[in-house]
Amino acid sequence: MDDETILVNRAPVLTLWAAVVAERAGYGEDEALSLGKAVAGLNAQAKGRTLGIYGPPKGGKGSTPKKVGLGEDYWVQVCGRPVPVKDTEAGVRAVVLDEPIDPGPVRKYLASKFGEALDRVRATMAELAAAFEPEELEEVSYGLYERFRPQIARGEAGWGQKGELKLELLRSLAKRGG
Repeated sequence: MDDETILVNRAPVLTLWAAVVAERAGYGEDEALSLGKAVAGLNAQAKGRTLGIYGPPKGGKGSTPKKVGLGEDYWVQVCGRPVPVKDTEAGVRAVVLDEPIDPGPVRKYLASKFGEALDRVRATMAELAAAFEPEELEEVSYGLYERFRPQIARGEAGWGQKGELKLELLRSLAKRGG
């Protein structure tokens, strides 16, 4: 494997990509890491339910909180997915079960999954994100992810499986503007 190909599973790729997309939308790094982790977690839950790994969500349909003011729960869109958030003293944080996602563990998670390639991958993703205006990026970001994400086996066999993330593919998408 060369420096242009990283062996990694999809969850950290989506976490990092969603964080880069959130930063391009104007969120700070810590806010973006919190949002990125939530996007990947929500995506994994949905996929796990589809595969029968997880049961239906608690609270059932219609349990989405209403959009309200500061200090309360509201929703933002990241990579085409609505993410529940809360304004905290440290800034916007995605929430899971009403608990804000701390960016510190997300940073460690990404470092453990990408290793020495993290800065290189982040910079390449940032180049791709910069090829789009923020509003346009929000519309196309998940479709871009589907084009560059690591290829894995279909169904339950692919759950947690590593695949190749090809940085040259991300660069080519940036050059073409998607």
